[in-house]
Amino acid sequence: MKKKKKSRITKGEKLLYLSAVFCLSLIMVLKIFLTASINHLGMEVETVRSLVMSQEKTNESLTMKVSELTSFDKIKDIVSDMGLAYNNDNIIVIRN
Repeated sequence: MKKKKKSRITKGEKLLYLSAVFCLSLIMVLKIFLTASINHLGMEVETVRSLVMSQEKTNESLTMKVSELTSFDKIKDIVSDMGLAYNNDNIIVIRN
């Protein structure tokens, strides 16, 4: 007669081990995907930040150009080129 060897691991324990391995595998896969997603969002944020900085520089440059074009000397030069004369008596300052 042959003796049956008793397995030290029961079916319930095998099921628990398999489910634990499955859960650990699932957690690792989710961690990889979430990390990749976070890195992608970080790259997008940096791209937008770079675009904003570029637009701020453009705005600053345009503001300086407007200030330069509306300066008194520039207006005086344009007026004299058009053949008009600057008369300080015709300027009225209105204050609240």
